[in-house]
Formats: sequence, C-alpha cells, structure tokens
Amino acid sequence: MCGITGFIQWNGDLTQDSQLLMRMTDSLAQRGPDAYGTWISNPCAFGHRRLSVIDPENGAQPMIIHRDDAVYSVVYNGELYNAAELTNELRKRGHQFKTRCDTEVLLVSYMEWGPDCVDRFNGIFAFVIWDSIQQQVFFARDRLGVKPLFYSHIDETLIFGSEPKALLQHPKMEAVIGPEGLAELFIIGPARTPGHGVYRNMHELRPGHAMIYSRNGLRSYAYWKLDSHAHEDDEQTTAHKLKEILQDTLERQLISDVPVCALLSGGLDSSALSALAVDYYSRTGQGQVHTYSVDYVDNDKNFKSHSYQPGSDAPWIKRMVDELETNHHYIEIDTPELVGALEASTRTRDLPGMADVDSSLYLFCQEIKKDATVAISGEAADEIFGGYPWFHRDELINSGTFPWAVAPEMRANLLSPEIRNWISPLEYLGDKYSEAVNEVPTLAGETGKHAQMRIMSYLNITRFMPTLLDRKDRMSMGVGLEVRVPYCDHRLVEYVWNIPWDIKMTGNREKGILRKSLEGVLPNDVLYRKKSPYPKTHNPNFLSAVKQQILTILDDPTSPLLPLIDAVKIRELASSSDASSNLPWFGQLMSGPQLFAYLAQIDYWLRTYHVSIR
Repeated sequence: MCGITGFIQWNGDLTQDSQLLMRMTDSLAQRGPDAYGTWISNPCAFGHRRLSVIDPENGAQPMIIHRDDAVYSVVYNGELYNAAELTNELRKRGHQFKTRCDTEVLLVSYMEWGPDCVDRFNGIFAFVIWDSIQQQVFFARDRLGVKPLFYSHIDETLIFGSEPKALLQHPKMEAVIGPEGLAELFIIGPARTPGHGVYRNMHELRPGHAMIYSRNGLRSYAYWKLDSHAHEDDEQTTAHKLKEILQDTLERQLISDVPVCALLSGGLDSSALSALAVDYYSRTGQGQVHTYSVDYVDNDKNFKSHSYQPGSDAPWIKRMVDELETNHHYIEIDTPELVGALEASTRTRDLPGMADVDSSLYLFCQEIKKDATVAISGEAADEIFGGYPWFHRDELINSGTFPWAVAPEMRANLLSPEIRNWISPLEYLGDKYSEAVNEVPTLAGETGKHAQMRIMSYLNITRFMPTLLDRKDRMSMGVGLEVRVPYCDHRLVEYVWNIPWDIKMTGNREKGILRKSLEGVLPNDVLYRKKSPYPKTHNPNFLSAVKQQILTILDDPTSPLLPLIDAVKIRELASSSDASSNLPWFGQLMSGPQLFAYLAQIDYWLRTYHVSIR
C-alpha cells in the first residue's frame, strides 16, 4: 500500500517543478513510510510513497518500463490478489518479469491489454499510467472504491493524489469551499456524494471508474457496475457458494511478505474472517494468528444496552480467542486520548469525519502498527448482506431519504439563516437522494419488498459503505498500516447483490444466508449472536469533553465556524442532556456527542487548512 500523487501538463517544462512534486509526495509520507520516488518526464510529474508488503527489495515506484520506442510509467496504490494468475498468463504471451511485485504485473497488464486490463484485476487499487505511444494518461480505481484517488482539472493542468492534502500542495489548488461543499459537510457529511471532493474544483474518481487524459481532453467512464439478474441457486447452493468465495478471497488476501493480523470484535463478520485465517494458517503451517480488539476505559461500567448495540463485545471476544487460540492483543483507549486524537484524525482525512469513530480507529491502528503491517477487517458485510437496523425497520426503509441520516430538518436548522438560504440543504439532499435511487439497476418484473430492498442495498453499497471505507483507508494508512477488506471482493458483491431478500434473510435473521454459509466455521452462539456495531465509548466524560470544546468555540468571536451555524441552537442542544445523548445524527454510532465533536472538527479544519468560503 502506498500514496500516489502528481500532475500532468501538456505545455511547459515540468523539470522546473521538482521541488513542488517533492512537497506533494512528502505530504503523503504517512501512507508510505518505507520509501519514496519521483519521476518527471514531460508532460508528467509522478510521485510515490511506499509501504512495502510484497517483494520489499524490489518494486520501487514510479516504475518505468521501456519497450522499443515506448515508455510506460506507473504510480500505484493497492494490491492485486490475482497477480500470480496474471503473471502466468502474461508469461505465456511472451512477457518477462524482473520482480515479484504486483506493480510490475499491473503495468505489464496495461501494456498487453490497454485500459481493458482493469476488467482482469481482482484487488483494491488506484493507479495512474503514462502511455507514450497513445500520448495519454490512464487512471483507474477499484470496483468498490477501497483505495482513494482525488483529482483536479484546472486550466491545462490535471493534479491527482491519494488524499486531498497532496493536491492542496499545488499552487493551482486552493482550499476553497462553496455552497455545494458546505451542503456536503452539513447535510450529507460525514458521508460524501460519490465523486465529490468537497473542496472547490476537487473530485474523486468514482469506484469502478477509469479516466483517460490526453491532449483532446479528459474523459471518465464506468468500467464496472452492479448488474441485476435472476438468482438461480437455491438456499443451500447459495450458502455453499458464499463460503467458497469468501474462503478463496481471504486466502488470497493473507498473502504477504510482512506480518498479517486480523481485527476481532467478537461479531459475526470479524469472527468469521479470524476463524478462516486460523484454519488457513494451520493448513499451511504458518503458526499462530495474531488478533486485535479495541475497547475503552470504564466501558464495562458505563455500557447501556440499546437497539443499535444490544450487548457488550468483551465476552464474545474472549469466547472467540479461546475458541481459535489466537495470540490476542487487547487495546484499550482512554477518553483524553480519544478527544485528543480528533484533530489528528481530521488532518489524516483532510476533512471533518466521523468524530471519535475516526479517532478511535486511528489510535487502534497506531497500536497495531507496532507489531504488524497488514490487517484483515470485516468492513462492508453489513452493507452487502443487509445487516444494519435500517434494513429491517419500515419507518427507515420508507423514510424517503438516506436511512442513516433521518433527521435532515434538525441538521438544516442548526445552520445560520444566511447559510441555509445560500446552500438550500434540504433541496440538495433531496436531489442527491433522487440521483442515487435513479441509478439503481432494476430487475425486470421485480416488485414489492424485493424491489424495495434492492434500492436499500444499492444506497448502502454506493453511499454508506464508501464512508466507512474512507475511514478505514485514512485512519489506517495515516499510521502506515494496510487494512484489507475481504467482504469487498467484487465477486462476492456481485453474487450477493442478486440473492433475493428472503434468502438473504434465511432463518428470519439479518445476514441469515451469511450465517448459514458459516455453519461449522463458527460456534453457534457466535454465529447467531445479535449484531453489534463497531465498539464506541460509553464514558460520559467523552460527552462532557466535546460539549466543553464546542462551548469554548462558541465563546470565541474569531471562530470561522460561527458564521455558518446557529450558535443559540447549538448552546441549547449542549444544555439538554436528553437531546445530546439521543440525537439521531448519523448512522448507528453518531448521536449528540458526535455532533459536538463533528462541529469542533469543522472549526479546527477551517482554521488549520485556512479554508476560504466563497
């Protein structure tokens, strides 16, 4: 895993911009602490920071291959999990390889198949290739958007990078937000509309998309989309195929030349991956699997069961550690650390994010990185299999908006009247929701509940899941840890997408078909445990701390946040203990405390990034 950046300019001498390229590259040092490289050859300036995972001795980037009169150069962030198969096929076609690194496999694949190479890739990736024969630059991002790629096309210059911070180093890219950016922050956030970079003139290449930049201009297109068709397999066959795909996916993703571990919460998704990893390590003689879990100081004293989090994870983690006999590491975070890391997580994301949900993961990954370089995580299973509460509550299914943010009027009313009038937040939200629903690939003849749940699944895969993937990528790569997400394998997603809702709900349970597929892999009590989300702090000291943060900001007349919000309403909210603890802010993990922390993050971001609003 790595960080990539650079710019393309058809006219002018880029060799004069080596210091600029170095600043852009250095801004991504946290993503690639092991090595760096730059390459300038008109019209391209490419920069790369490397986290070595496969073939650490080789695979330096930017990687350049000369063939006859042609020059091909690539900067690449990601992993190809089918690199071995591609290598064999390419060798049969006459290609030779100098390394074991998948970077070379990716570049040679482009040389053989051109832009169609992406159709053959199984992996997570964002890459940029210069092709001197076609005189074009080719960009691509993996199908589910696990790896990020931002870009900005200003005048005759195309700037790109793994994170916004790299683009913001370029003098043509200003830290400015307008009405759309504010609407993204206050009515969509911490999610983002696909392709939206929040900053003016900044975009993100959408998942499953590629882009070609030549002297004729810039063209982007989808090379992959979800396709709806009839599901022919019965329940038993479906469960069997799911297990086969998941096992194959995980075993591919356990391949590494550096230590790999698994994140274990005691829930269905992470327990399944840990169990399959233990089985694979046992069969291949690789020794004991290391697992990691996170909790918070005094959580056992302050935990209160509710519909989104029916039980504590701690007993279930111990249950799985005892069952699997892993080398387990318990990480515990205290409230002052959690609050203190809100600023670091904002800098890591370059935007306000999921508050303590971000900062806790940042601290968690920081501890894991002391012993491991690669981790396996259970992200995306809930979106793909229908695990969240909003898949199962009629009032949320029929809410007419994104079901993880069902209080848009309350959100809008926290803005100052001037900003509310300027950005029209509710209209913006309605437009973005309609766009999402209109994208859904419908199935001919499908009606009623099945059609309704197809829409819900699409919203979750394309609008909610990217928020968690962004979080996982930034917080982990922010400390130089690579996290792999097996449930995002496109073969698994394509197959599950077309499983009818009644089969997905086998046994009348959320994610029922996944549970059935894992029978014999997990103990029954873990297999049929009620879903519990990512662990969060229940310590009232966190609420007290972030309340104080926002009140201090409200008392500061120089705060850049004040013109954007209704300070009186925020004060009222902070003084109401019921509202602040039960507020439906975003998803199942963000309520009143996270609202205060999110607003504090916006204030910090506006100051630190010197953001202009216009």
